[in-house]
This record gives sequence, structure tokens and C-alpha cells, in this order.
Amino acid sequence: MIDRPVSARRPRIVALGGNATAGGSAERLLRHALARCSAAGAETMLFAGDAIDLPLYAPHHNDRCAKAEALIAALREADGIIVASPAYHGTVSGVVKNALDYAQDLAADAQPYFDGRAVGLVAVAGGWQAAGSTLATLRSITHALRGWPTPMAVTANSSQPLFDPDGLLTDQGIAMQIDIMTQQVLMFARMKAGYAPARDAEMA
Repeated sequence: MIDRPVSARRPRIVALGGNATAGGSAERLLRHALARCSAAGAETMLFAGDAIDLPLYAPHHNDRCAKAEALIAALREADGIIVASPAYHGTVSGVVKNALDYAQDLAADAQPYFDGRAVGLVAVAGGWQAAGSTLATLRSITHALRGWPTPMAVTANSSQPLFDPDGLLTDQGIAMQIDIMTQQVLMFARMKAGYAPARDAEMA
């Protein structure tokens, strides 16, 4: 058996997406996914709403606003990433794509872009066709950023009831997809963080 270092550090999961205005379906699904990660022992951070209402990304400009700096710093330290986008005209929304463009600032890192990290993906649309095409685009972007899209991804049709009046997810099919997706993100995040629960450490 090959020994590997074991760390007590909890894996860090960073989620970004939704709309520039808070409270949309994509953001609610992100919050649900992060709650599942937190319940499993991960540290979590969410960038949604005003946090992703960023200036248009300009690679030839070095100045970054405080919100952009916070996003870049969080992605740099992430062990796993979750991205959720509403469908705008059949593809990823401009605000989510612009936020992802800031990952270019990680290009010169020892671990560039999303390299070595599992990325869970959520696409939300008012119909299944746009949800599917948006998910395909998110997968392509993740590949371009050298991330590992999890085998399970989530598509949600917001024209159907997803939440109760308090904003809690009630669609059990979507909830099951999110559970599987977050488990896959966490599995790879724990390996990246060198984290192992006590039982695994004893077995090693």
C-alpha cells in the first residue's frame, strides 16, 4: 500500500453562479448543494448575487475590484468547485461567464485555472432543451479551464415547481442529483486536500 499524507484540514468547496440579483433558482440550488457539502464536513463559500456582479473581464488590465479579488483568491484555494448558471437564450448567462473568465488570473499559478479539481455543474432553464445546451457549455468551459466535470451534473426545469414557499428544495429527483454530484465533488476534494476521516486514517 502506498502511504499518502493525511491532513486534518477540511476540504474547501467554492460555489459560484446564479444571477446578479439574489434569490433565483440557480442560486437556491447552489445553496442547497453547499449545505450538503457543509453537512459532510467541508468548508464552503458562495459567490452569487452582488458578489458576481463584476466589471467586464479585461485581461490587459491588472486592476481588480475587491469582489473580483475575493473570487480569485477563493478559487485559488478551492479543493472543489460548483458552478450553476441559468440559461440565457440557450446558453450560460453573461454574468456567470464573466465571473468564470476571471479564472484567467490563475493561469500562472502552480496549479493553473481549475486544474486537479472536480467541478460540479448545475444548469437551470425554463425548459429542458435550454437546460441541456447550457450544461453542455458549462462542461466545455470546465474542460477549457482544465477542471474535471463530475460524472453527475444537474439540470433543472424552473417552469416546474422546485421549491416550497420558504425556498426549500422539494423536487426529490433534483435533490438526488445534487446529493450524487456533491458526493463526487467531495470525494476528489478530499483527495486534493489530503484529508481522511479517522476511520480511513486507521485503515492506512
